[in-house]
Amino acid sequence: MSGNDYERATAYLIGRINYERAAAVTYGARQFKLERVQELLGQVGNPHQQIPIVHVAGTKGKGSTSAMIAAVLTAAGYRTGLFTSPHLERLEERIAIDAQPCSSEELVALVERLRPVVDRMDWEVAGDTDDCGPTYFELTTVMALLYFAERQAQAAVLEVGLGGRLDSTNVCQPAVSVITSISYDHMRQLGNTLAEIAFEKAGIVKPGIPLVSGVTADEPRQVIEQVCRDRGSLLVQLGRDFDFRYYPPHLVDHHAGYGRIDYLDRSTQSPALAGVPLGMLGRHQGANAAVAVATIAQLQAQEWQIDEAQIRAGLAAARSPARVEVMARRPTIVIDAAHNEASVEALLETLADSFAEQPRILIFATTQDKEVRAMMRLLLPRFDHVFLTRYRNNPRGVPVEELAEIAAECGATNWRTYAEPAEAWEAARAIATPDHLLCVTGSFFIAAEIGAEIRRNPLALARRE
Repeated sequence: MSGNDYERATAYLIGRINYERAAAVTYGARQFKLERVQELLGQVGNPHQQIPIVHVAGTKGKGSTSAMIAAVLTAAGYRTGLFTSPHLERLEERIAIDAQPCSSEELVALVERLRPVVDRMDWEVAGDTDDCGPTYFELTTVMALLYFAERQAQAAVLEVGLGGRLDSTNVCQPAVSVITSISYDHMRQLGNTLAEIAFEKAGIVKPGIPLVSGVTADEPRQVIEQVCRDRGSLLVQLGRDFDFRYYPPHLVDHHAGYGRIDYLDRSTQSPALAGVPLGMLGRHQGANAAVAVATIAQLQAQEWQIDEAQIRAGLAAARSPARVEVMARRPTIVIDAAHNEASVEALLETLADSFAEQPRILIFATTQDKEVRAMMRLLLPRFDHVFLTRYRNNPRGVPVEELAEIAAECGATNWRTYAEPAEAWEAARAIATPDHLLCVTGSFFIAAEIGAEIRRNPLALARRE
């Protein structure tokens, strides 16, 4: 394979309708249409029917929970596919087996396999204003399922892209469905109330298939309960059927890594699993881990062979890039993809729980149609220096002038603006001492850009030591 082959394949995908790059997405039958995915899958042998699947939705936590479930299944000896989105640096990251992304050559082969089918579907709807050909996310969904089936995966974990009811992953008939959380995000598409958002997420519930839910707020919880009753699906809920206790790293021994949880059976109020080590940082990851363990329990009830040691090993090994990811120490560098009010609250709680009081620097960029003011009101008072910027790898970024206006509205005076993320990064590094904590957050896209810069030049971090 030549570099040109890879560039052509990725350009072909990026050239499709791509709602990850659209500033305003209408949520309707033309844009989100399961029939297109079903037709594509049918043309390549319906690979989604050949693999047991765990299907994971949620406003936040779905990526981390998916990674945890997949890591436990891998530890238990199951060859496990994982489909997630978005990616940080390379598209191949979205499609992995046993934590190893597909290769560039495999990605090109998948695109070439689907291209004739897609071209024919494009031709069939040409000129039809009520329909369109397969989208970017639909294609990557089918590519992942085809890849998993052809490489004989014994299980697959699919993370929902947007919502649930009309998401392209919702063509599957899973062994277990999961909803990690419900909070405000993508309101233009999913609705302006938690009940409306919950209804869209609960669209993944299938008749007779168990649902594990980490949702605790009353309004969305009631919606999920009703959907499960209507569809005859067993509902296992955080706070009712299972719970957890989280122990941050500073409360446990030095070798505990990112903390531990006790997984609690609410019927007995005692730990079913005690002192389980985590590979991800934060109390919110403790909640995600509890949801993952409850999901594994449902698989065990279906006679999947998974023991306690494998659960512990999997949760300790699980990683999810840009979720409170510690990239360096002295100074402490944290990359996080928080992009709504709830995820910013979780980030701030984790920083308070897991790191000593120390001077703090923030690099912030975010996306149009997000809760920009709410995020900035939370973040700005908690940092000594704030560098506002706009990521370059997606057109949906909020202009720095708009961020500056919001910062002024918030009464903050500790901020500066930079047109380029690289400039913000260099400015932050210039003032950071070994005692600082430097946090990059606001979007997957800013996490990707600055994370890539750190990985390209890791030695630069140590220049002040």
